[in-house]
Amino acid sequence: MSGTLLARPAANNGRVWQTLAPWRGRIVRGRKECVQSRLCRSPFESFTMSTPNLNADDDAIVAATRKWLERAVIGLNLCPFAKSVHVKEQVRYVVSNATTPEQLLETLMDELQRLSDTSPEQVDTTLLIHPFVLNDFEDYNEFLDVADVALEDMQLEGELQVASFHPDYQFADTDVGDISNFTNRAPYPILHLLRGDSIARAVEVFPEAEEIFEKNIATMEKLGHEGWDKLDVGPA
Repeated sequence: MSGTLLARPAANNGRVWQTLAPWRGRIVRGRKECVQSRLCRSPFESFTMSTPNLNADDDAIVAATRKWLERAVIGLNLCPFAKSVHVKEQVRYVVSNATTPEQLLETLMDELQRLSDTSPEQVDTTLLIHPFVLNDFEDYNEFLDVADVALEDMQLEGELQVASFHPDYQFADTDVGDISNFTNRAPYPILHLLRGDSIARAVEVFPEAEEIFEKNIATMEKLGHEGWDKLDVGPA
């Protein structure tokens, strides 16, 4: 969807990346045990912890995400590739109850492997929604580097990619309230898992794909905050 061709958000400070470096290559081996160990906890010690609402209805979370996808991503044509997989019901929605980055990493790796092992005709892309962790955008932004390391260590780099959506998404060199940031704002933090082959095929069909970012900015500027609010897809 729109995040597939958009730049990485505002530059992070390297806090997690630096602490993760000594453990590169250890994510996959014994991953479930590793996630619970100090080896995997250490890189995340500086993350801001969220207070979970464990009574949240997963169906309501998925419904809100579908509404955002239909009204914003597809409705505004922020990603010309999204409608096809949505209509064909090839989008997998996963709500994670993770309350720590370690738990989310475990779920992410499970979903990456599942997507790799599943036929694209059955599931072309996955939306991993995680309402209870990484609600702070800076922490979320840093976790994207962790996701990249997981892809590399799982030998899925190139085959799969992770794109990003967040209620407080912010691109580099923008103010937090700039309407351009809303191209990647969603009701909940989301890790969007994509197939490299699907992106390549989509770009062949849409040769002007490199212009999507600029077109999306123009769309959002024309829509404005008032127009976005009328979509009722959150965040405000």
